[in-house]
Amino acid sequence: MNVTIFPKKLKGNVNIPPSKSLSHRAIIAACLAEGESILSNVMFSKDVLATISGMEALGARVSIVGNTLRIQGSKVLRKESEIHANESGSTLRFLIPIALVNPEPICFYGKNNLVNRPLDSYFTLFEAYNISYHHPKEAYLPLSIKGGLQPGSYEMKGNISSQFITGLLFALPLLDGNSKIIVTTPLESKGYVDLTLDILKKFGIQITHRNYEEFYILGNQSYKPYSYKIEGDYSQTAFFLTAGAMGAELKLLGMSSCSYQGDKKILKDMEAFGAKPIFTDMELYCSPTKTNGATIDFSQSPDLGPALTVLASVSEGESHFINAGRLRIKECDRITCMKDELTKLGAQIEETEDTMYIRGVSMLRGGIVDSHNDHRVAMALAMATLKMTEPLTILNAECVSKSYPEFWEIFESIGGNIKYE
Repeated sequence: MNVTIFPKKLKGNVNIPPSKSLSHRAIIAACLAEGESILSNVMFSKDVLATISGMEALGARVSIVGNTLRIQGSKVLRKESEIHANESGSTLRFLIPIALVNPEPICFYGKNNLVNRPLDSYFTLFEAYNISYHHPKEAYLPLSIKGGLQPGSYEMKGNISSQFITGLLFALPLLDGNSKIIVTTPLESKGYVDLTLDILKKFGIQITHRNYEEFYILGNQSYKPYSYKIEGDYSQTAFFLTAGAMGAELKLLGMSSCSYQGDKKILKDMEAFGAKPIFTDMELYCSPTKTNGATIDFSQSPDLGPALTVLASVSEGESHFINAGRLRIKECDRITCMKDELTKLGAQIEETEDTMYIRGVSMLRGGIVDSHNDHRVAMALAMATLKMTEPLTILNAECVSKSYPEFWEIFESIGGNIKYE
């Protein structure tokens, strides 16, 4: 599906969808708890559905009632010999260690760019602990694994992806013995690890750490059932906050000002551009303002990259994005793709391996751009129309279903003028 957006001011209230990061984690923890857990305010994006399906394959029973999940957890940890992660990196990387609590063979499958997203951090551990694995030479998936996860000391790089550490944090408490995770390089995306630790604590799992350099995990722990409401997703507010700075009049509902989400950093990033995001009760908004260039560090928040690239492109002066290399290993190479697509529209962007240099322009022109099958690229480009006078066509716009299936409907509800093709 392609969409053509005719530039128009956006105005209204937006109920921000529940956090995908918290949804993954809460679903996994509830599925590992013996007894019934109830999770409310769940949005069933493709990624979240992939995690539900994966945990059902590992023995849990999940019922969907409206936007609520009723979950009967299980310690069986194996009902099927295949898990299909679809395009969800979180599903894949979180569930691999959990599946290995049971030594029976299992095969993981994925689609599109997920088959090329690295798993070497796990492969190093497999080799150290004599876990056999096989995958095609040209891709990481399908991945066949045989062998059980053992308690022990696990070394993990902290600058690759915190998803690998989270996967181990879920699995190691279930083993018959104590374990330790040693982070051998500075940990990026600490906020995501904090989310994991908070969810684990809510579901009865105790883990301690020393300055995020070593994590200490007692074995023979049990997950306890827990009822939990998923809070609004800060990574999704990025699109609407940047829209607010560019001229939209939006109130964002359902957000927590006390959130552990690492992408809450968007509030500080917006301030660096000269914008002023403001909380009133449970409402968050950002008034239209003249924004300036900024230096933004993406080591802890790579998902904010596409939205802030659009904002930088229309902010006065130069912006410098640093420690952005992990944007290259998402659903697409978000550095090159955002540079290429925005350049078509008149933006001035240069890139190096892990940085972006952006010289702002006052307005962008319309045209035809490609989402590269990346939900965040598509949503960011949609907001760029606030600084255009001509229509913008986004190819492969259905990709928003990965995290925000209702995005185009919401965009129209706040005044967006869209033609579907």
